Amino acid sequence: MASSARARTTTKPSSQYLQRILDLHRNEDHLPRRIWNDDPPFLHLPHRVLHAIDSSPNPSLLLDQALAHLFLSGLSSDPFTAGRAIKKLSSSPSSLHRAISLYSSIPHPDAFLCNTILRGLLNSDRVHAAFAFYSRSLRVFPNHFTFPLLCKLFAELGFDRTGRCVHAQALKLGFDNDLFVRNSMIRMYSCFGDLAAARRIFDLNLRTDLVTWNSMISAYVKNGMVRDAQEVFDQMPERDVMSWNVMIAGHAVAGEMENARKIFDEMPDRDVVSWNTLINGYASSGQVELARQVFDEMPERNLVSWNVMLALYARMKNYRECLKLFDGMMAVGDVRPDEAALVSVLTACANLSDLGRGRWVHSLIADGKRRIELDVLLSTALLTMYAKCGVMEEAKEVFDRMEDRSVVSWNSMISGYGVHGQGRKALEMFMEMERQGPSPNETTFVCLLSACAHSGMVLEGWWCFNRMIRVHGIEPKVEHFGSMMDLLGRAGLVDDSERLAEKMKVEPAPALWGALLSATRSQSGSKLGEIVSKKLIELEPGNMGPYVLLSNIYAQEGKWDDVEKVREVMAKNGLQKPAGVSKVDCDPVVSDEASVSRSMMYSLLGEMDAHLKSSSKQVERQRQATL
Repeated sequence: MASSARARTTTKPSSQYLQRILDLHRNEDHLPRRIWNDDPPFLHLPHRVLHAIDSSPNPSLLLDQALAHLFLSGLSSDPFTAGRAIKKLSSSPSSLHRAISLYSSIPHPDAFLCNTILRGLLNSDRVHAAFAFYSRSLRVFPNHFTFPLLCKLFAELGFDRTGRCVHAQALKLGFDNDLFVRNSMIRMYSCFGDLAAARRIFDLNLRTDLVTWNSMISAYVKNGMVRDAQEVFDQMPERDVMSWNVMIAGHAVAGEMENARKIFDEMPDRDVVSWNTLINGYASSGQVELARQVFDEMPERNLVSWNVMLALYARMKNYRECLKLFDGMMAVGDVRPDEAALVSVLTACANLSDLGRGRWVHSLIADGKRRIELDVLLSTALLTMYAKCGVMEEAKEVFDRMEDRSVVSWNSMISGYGVHGQGRKALEMFMEMERQGPSPNETTFVCLLSACAHSGMVLEGWWCFNRMIRVHGIEPKVEHFGSMMDLLGRAGLVDDSERLAEKMKVEPAPALWGALLSATRSQSGSKLGEIVSKKLIELEPGNMGPYVLLSNIYAQEGKWDDVEKVREVMAKNGLQKPAGVSKVDCDPVVSDEASVSRSMMYSLLGEMDAHLKSSSKQVERQRQATL
C-alpha cells in the first residue's frame, strides 16, 4: 500500500497534465456544445511528445519518433492528441500519407481532423486523393468548415451532380446561412457553368460581404458574361483592388481593351496585378506598342510583368527586342528569370541562330544557385535552340538527359535532323519514338516527310506516308501532301506529284498548289508548272509569288512574250517584286583587320556588278532576236 502511494506521489507533472487533458476530452460530451466545434481550444502543454510535434521543423525526422511514441503509448487513438500530429503532418505534402494513416487509427474522428487532411490534400493539388479520402470519411459529421472544402473539391473535379448533393446537404443542416459556405457555393456553380444557380444564391436576401460580390463578378467573367459582370460591378456598395482587376481582365479577355483601359484609369488605387492585367490584355490582342507603353509606365515590376512582355515579343517574332528586354531585366537585377522567361529567350535565340547567347542561357540554367527547374517545356526550348543553330550533338545531349519527353521534344529532334540534311538520323529518331516514346502526331509526320525531302529519300518518304495512314490512323492533311509533293518534285517525279494531287480527299489549298508548283520549277518545259501557276493566280490574285514562278518558267522556256504578259498583269494588279536584299549579321567588334580586305571586297563587288550587267545585255539581245 505504501509503495503504491509513493508511486502515485512520484508521478511526473507532464503525465498529470496529459491525464487531465484526456479526462477533459472524455467528459466533453457532458459539456455544452459549441456552435462550431472545429478547432480545439489552444492549450500550453508541457508534455514532451506534444511539444516535439509542434516544434518539429521537419515532419520526417523528429516527428516520426514522436508519432512512434504516440502509437506505442496508445495516445494515437485520442482525437485531440492525434489532431496535433495530423495538423503538423498535413502541413507538408510529403507527410500527408502519414496523416491519413494516423487518422485511420482513430476510432471516432471528428470534423476538425477530417477538414485538416482534406485541406492539406487540396492545397497540394491532389484532388483525386482528396475525393478518395472524402469517400472514406462520410461517417464524419460535417461542419461549416467542411462545405467550402467540398465545394472546392467538386469544382476542380467537375463533379456537377455531387456538388449539387453537397449543396442540398448544406441546406438540410442549415449551413446555407453561413456566409463562407454561400461564397464557396457561388464559386462552385461558376466552375460548373451554372450561372443561374450562382445568381440565385447571390440574390438571397441574406448578409453579403465583399467576397460575395467579387465571387459573383468572377463567375460572370470566367464564363465570358462581361456585361452581367459589369452590371454587378456597378451595383457594388464598395470595391477593392480585386474587384477592379477582375473587371479589367474580363474586358481584356473579351477583346474590349478600350473598356479595360477606362476601368484601369478610374481605379483609385492600383497594385502590380492591375498593371500586369492591362499589359496582358494588350499582349493578347497583339498591341505591342501599347503593351510596352504600359510596361514602361509601371512604378514597379515583378516577374510576371517581364514574362508577359518577353512572351509577347517572342510570339510576335520580334526576337531582337525580346533579347534586348531580357538584357534590361538582367541589368535591373531585382527579379530573377524563371523557366517561363528563359523559354521566351531561347525561342528568340533559336530563330536568330544566336548560338552564343543560347549557350549562355544554358549555363544560367545549369547554375544550381538559380534554382531553375529544367522541366519538359524548358528542355524542349533548349534542344530546339541547339537544333535550329545546327548543333545537333548538343541538342541530342539535352534530349538524352530529359526524364520526361513530350511529343514536341521528339518532333524538334526529327525536324532538326531533317533541316540540316540528316534524314537518316531523323528516320532513326522516329523509329525510336515508336518504340519507347509517345505516339506520333500529325506534326511528327510533317517533320519526317520534310526530312526525307531534304535528303532525297523518296522510298523512305513513301514508307512514312503509308505508315502514317495505315499504322497510326492519321488522315493526311494539306501539309502532308505538300511535303510529299516537295519530296517527289525534288527527285524529278513531277508526274507522280500530279497523280498524288488527284488522289487527295481534301480540297487543294493554295499552300498545296504552291508545293506542287515548286516541284515543277526544275522541270524545263513542264506543262504542269504552267497549269499549277495559273491555278494559284486564280486562288490568290493578290499573291505575287505565283506570278514570279510562272514568269521564271516562261523564261526558262524562252517564252519572253509570255513573261511580258505576266509582268503586265502584275503591274495591273499593283504587284511589284522588291529588289533582293541580303543582310550579314557580323560580330559587332571593331578591328583593323577588317580594313585589310576592304579593297578586295570592293573589287569582288565590282566584278559581280559587271557580270550582272553583261548577263542582262545578253538576255536582251536574245529577246530582240526572237522578235
